[in-house]
Amino acid sequence: MVSRLTIRRASALALLVVTSGACADEWPMFGRDHTNRHFSPLTTIDRGNVSKLRPAWIFQTGITGYFQAEPVVVDGVMYLSTTQNHVAALEAKSGRVLWTYTHKARTEKIFGPPSNRGVAVSGGRVFEATMDGRVIALDAKTGKVVWDHEAVRPEEGESETASDLAGKLGAGAVQGSSRLGFKMPPLVAEGLVIVGVAGAGYGLHVEDEKGGLDGGAVVGIEGGYGRRGWLAAYDSATGEERWRWYVTKEDGWEGGFVEKTADGIPLNRDIAAEKAAAPEHKEAWKVGGGSLWMTPAYDADLGLIYVGTGNPAPQNFGLSRPGDNLYTMSLVALDVKTGRLRWYHQQVPHDEWGYDVASPPFLLDYATPQGPVKAVAEASKTGWIYVHDRSTGVLIGKSAPLIAQKNLYAPPTETGTVVSPGPLGAISWHPVAFDPSMSLAFAQVRHGATTYTVRSVPGAAGKPPIRFTETGEAKGEPSFSTLTAIDLARSGAIKWSVKAGSRLSGGTLATAGGLVFSGEEDGHLDAHDSATGETVWRFQCGAGIGGPPITYAIDGRQYVAVAAGGSSFTKGSGFGTGDALVVFALPE
Repeated sequence: MVSRLTIRRASALALLVVTSGACADEWPMFGRDHTNRHFSPLTTIDRGNVSKLRPAWIFQTGITGYFQAEPVVVDGVMYLSTTQNHVAALEAKSGRVLWTYTHKARTEKIFGPPSNRGVAVSGGRVFEATMDGRVIALDAKTGKVVWDHEAVRPEEGESETASDLAGKLGAGAVQGSSRLGFKMPPLVAEGLVIVGVAGAGYGLHVEDEKGGLDGGAVVGIEGGYGRRGWLAAYDSATGEERWRWYVTKEDGWEGGFVEKTADGIPLNRDIAAEKAAAPEHKEAWKVGGGSLWMTPAYDADLGLIYVGTGNPAPQNFGLSRPGDNLYTMSLVALDVKTGRLRWYHQQVPHDEWGYDVASPPFLLDYATPQGPVKAVAEASKTGWIYVHDRSTGVLIGKSAPLIAQKNLYAPPTETGTVVSPGPLGAISWHPVAFDPSMSLAFAQVRHGATTYTVRSVPGAAGKPPIRFTETGEAKGEPSFSTLTAIDLARSGAIKWSVKAGSRLSGGTLATAGGLVFSGEEDGHLDAHDSATGETVWRFQCGAGIGGPPITYAIDGRQYVAVAAGGSSFTKGSGFGTGDALVVFALPE
């Protein structure tokens, strides 16, 4: 018989969550601890017995589609958010529902497909940031609302509209616009709930004939449609805002008009034309974009958080935003208590391809000839993993390329430019797991190209033409996914790479049992031998894997859990959406 579950004292729980050394049996926050490594020391399930893994219980949310949440497990209770920001507390051993919170959105005018990627738990409270722009604290015992802070109204401001382009772009359904809301699981540190907005430079997206976004997306309509992205910290006790950091730099966001990336790759920019246009666009930063997609990593000793920023607005169309567009497309380090910028590394100045710095950064000790360095790593859409000194931001390592790049940083043209990778990137928002004992990072890598084409359609009622960049399929180019292991102890060499049967999604989980778990769009959850990449177990979950898998243990029994709900991309690939959290264990 299952014993009655209790919530530990708030002070003990807060201590657990703010320290990086999380209890081995639990998964108390996004990434498991503040390093964001998505690595567990549990070993009960290993490469020798994983073939016996089977479902232990299944929880169905009742809401189909876009299920991307990473569960959190604290003191035997699992906390889970759904696509419409509902929250459930479940007995992690059996799946029995303890309580549910039903979210009532204040607006349906959000920027894209409704999804939520998880909650945070600290001090006896469950924190969620919602698509309709709210940050909410729930009582962890009951699910009752403790406070509800409206951080932003998504519907405010001018947005792109489908009517602007009606009848000119095919029959695909149009979704999205530049509106602000939250997707990321919050970070809780120093008594603060820290979360950033997404949707700042999202733009209109047109579904292809399969119902996904790959075959044809309209992005980057010229004009003042974007938003200014920001990261903010809220008092965990009251919900009061304590600080806010804006992604777009008010004074000097043009930067130095650099001709190359920081790692020396030509950007193919027309610097003279940009400088000539700069006086006309002095206030472009006010609608300059810069979404924040995923949860920061946190170094308590340095008092710094590390977070990636998204593309500038207009997306993929740079004529009306001259300059480097600081601090979009960057890994930034901020003071956790004040939000003050300590350093930044801009991966792609003046981006025109949608290369958001989206995957959550992770912390590691990086081997150098002078000895190990406290470092932060970032997996990029462009196809590398970058490694920086945590204190200074200095680039101290860069992996081998994870994909075959083509025409990288070639600008969009009226005739169409084929570029690899495309806006979905080599590595998008999906977390990269890191096994510190092997110094291996495990990434879901997408190989593929996109055609970027500059378009123009007549404006209505004597208005000037509407210009935008359209992304579409690059015909004849290969498209596939690999699970790739990168050895960060050997200058980022590729240890192994295994081609997947369908596109990989959701992110990876590594365990001390010698395993890497990785989800596919066709519904399979796979387990690989972390030393060789060999597939040692597969299970069909019934819908595309949309969120990162986790693992935890109760009474000595280890479990693996994953959300199988699909996404717009899994729908576009012909695979269904669902509503199931599937939890696995070895037979008792």
